Formats: sequence, structure tokens, C-alpha cells
Amino acid sequence: METLKTRIRHVPDFPKPGILFYDITTLLQDREGLQLALDAMTAPWIDQGIETVVGIESRGFIFGTAMADRLKAGFVPVRKPGKLPSTKQRASYALEYGTDSLEIHDDAVGDGRRVLIVDDLLATGGTAAATVGLVRSLGADIVGVQFLIELTFLGGREKLKNEKVGAVLAYAD
Repeated sequence: METLKTRIRHVPDFPKPGILFYDITTLLQDREGLQLALDAMTAPWIDQGIETVVGIESRGFIFGTAMADRLKAGFVPVRKPGKLPSTKQRASYALEYGTDSLEIHDDAVGDGRRVLIVDDLLATGGTAAATVGLVRSLGADIVGVQFLIELTFLGGREKLKNEKVGAVLAYAD
């Protein structure tokens, strides 16, 4: 997977000083890189009976819809507040500078539906843990949570310790 790392641009001091940003737009624009990433993200979940892929706003939509197609599953978006038109559930989670929230439609996943949650990046784990809580509150069976990148030094996997977690790429610093 080192070949994928070469296709990700590193942007120092973005969005603020001291942060190294892993810009996946360079990977997404590369046909071979995108296919490799999708293959690696999807492979562990083939033949796992995934019925619905839940993508976290916004880059989870990019990977999630393609993975849903490959897994012959449906796709459900988890969005920031005010973006979904029907009745919904909301979960709030802590950020280093405050709180944020995510929403999912009440009828997005039913009791026992086998779900895979997808996003591009696992950092501190707050967004993913909030999504797990939302999906579980609707009665779904979470088969796993898949990421392209995991920033292992931020400890996000600990917030998902009861879930099967996959990450294609890991960065230790």
C-alpha cells in the first residue's frame, strides 16, 4: 500500500499551524490510485452480507457509494445538521474546539440490517463513534467500520474498540 501513500499530498500547517493535512484529492484524481484504494477498502467486506453502506459526510460519500456498488449494497448518507429533508436522529460529539453533530434519516436502516460504515480518515474517532451510535440506535447490525487512512497517534480506534475496524493506510506521526 506504499504506492497509495505516494499519491496522497501532505500539506503542512493546514488548516492551522502545526497540523499536517493528508490531502486525498491527489489520490482521487489518479485513476489507478483510486481503483487501488477502493479495492483495498472493499476486499475485507466481500461476502460479509453487507446490505447497506453508511458514508460519513463528506469524503465518506466518495468512497462509500463506490463501495456500496461493489458490494451490491444500498448507500445511506450521514450528514451535518440541516441537510436531510425527512425525520431524523441526531448525535453530537466533542471536537477539540467544541462540539458538532451528525444526522441520519429515521428510516435509513432497519432492525437487523447489516451495515458497513465508511469514511476517509480515522483521527480522534469522535465522528465515527457518533455514527456508530446513530446507526445502532436505528437497530442495525454494524458489521464493521472502514477507513482509507488511520492516524494511529491520535487514538481514534480506542473509541471504536467494540467494532471491527479496517484502515488501508496508517500514519504513526
